[in-house]
Amino acid sequence: MTDTPPALPLQGIVNLRDVGGQPTRHDRRVRTGLLFRSGQLDQDHGASALSGLGLSVVFDLRGTDEVAVAPDVVPSGVEVVHLDVLAGSRERIATHLADLLTQPALVEESLRSGAVEEHYRASYRNMVLLDSARAAYSELFGRLAGLERPALFHCTAGKDRTGWAAAALLSLLGVDDDTVTQDYLRSSQPVLDSFRPVFERFAEVGGDPDVLVPVFAVTEEYLQAARDAVAEHFGDVEGWFRDGLGLPADVPDLLRARLLV
Repeated sequence: MTDTPPALPLQGIVNLRDVGGQPTRHDRRVRTGLLFRSGQLDQDHGASALSGLGLSVVFDLRGTDEVAVAPDVVPSGVEVVHLDVLAGSRERIATHLADLLTQPALVEESLRSGAVEEHYRASYRNMVLLDSARAAYSELFGRLAGLERPALFHCTAGKDRTGWAAAALLSLLGVDDDTVTQDYLRSSQPVLDSFRPVFERFAEVGGDPDVLVPVFAVTEEYLQAARDAVAEHFGDVEGWFRDGLGLPADVPDLLRARLLV
């Protein structure tokens, strides 16, 4: 089990926590207070709370449609870098969430078919293989390797695009697979809690809220789909950073120097 610090108690920001805190295989530890992850940052009071983190830059991994609906609100002076991870994907499940309240029976039928699980497995493979994903993550990790002040990366719920970014980075830093998995799975409960009103409204219009859990939770199966894609196409996470992302050869060592103590 990981001993990562608990989620930061900043009201209005979904799934915000420090990326660091985990031990590595080589008796080192991922530095805390330097890199954070979260869901969307669209609340004014959230921006005020974020000011205490000393952020220099926020990397927004969402699509342009998501950004248009809920643009980031960040402290003055913080740079926002938009990196659309799934720009090359044909569809995003987030675009169909409005159907939950207008077509509950249709949504429930689809969810019970296993379509959601297959969607996420495909999405996690895409996060490894799509040109847009590789370009986005290449810029993210390349920038992180050179930053001196704290940074944050996020998507809508902070569990999938953000979850894979954190998992891949922690693996590169030498955190063992079990600890990475447990850290990844920590996203489920805060995201489920934050979307509780959606569950309640879905029940009010006649839907079974239990079928929504796969939409808002994360599972080891999803993460494994990305790991399998990495193994099949690049050998290991080092190969993905080198050949998949096309990063300069020194970036992994720069990330380790910056993020390990």
